[in-house]
Amino acid sequence: MKLTTKGRYAVTAMLDLSLHKSEDPVNLADIASRQDISLAYLEQLFSKLRKNGLVESSRGPGGGYRLKREPEAITVADVINAVDEHVDATRCGGQENCQGELRCLTHDLWDDLSNHIASYLKQITLAELVQRKEVRQVSKRQDAVIMQLRPH
Repeated sequence: MKLTTKGRYAVTAMLDLSLHKSEDPVNLADIASRQDISLAYLEQLFSKLRKNGLVESSRGPGGGYRLKREPEAITVADVINAVDEHVDATRCGGQENCQGELRCLTHDLWDDLSNHIASYLKQITLAELVQRKEVRQVSKRQDAVIMQLRPH
């Protein structure tokens, strides 16, 4: 499976943004702290997410990022595709040259799996993830930890 940390982190950061969407933009440093992701790495990811129309940024004090579309209109597949990530279970990247320059015996199996995963990720929106009880519990725990770390 070639879903790397880039895709995982992008989905995690977008879910965090969805959970914390309000009137104010969300600061990347806050997402970095809550999700234990490098701020520099998040900046690279959000540059791609912005270019692909999933987020918008505002500069200055109180600046940060907002979703550009409603969470109901953003799928996990949208996020993964925006950061140039592809879900591919084949060894050959879909080129059908898995065994030297020839197609391998199980190419269709892995290609079908890739298609099923892609289809599944196209059906799940950020809004659906936000509604999951477990996601909300983890978010609440993360927020509490960050509040304890902030100077009073």
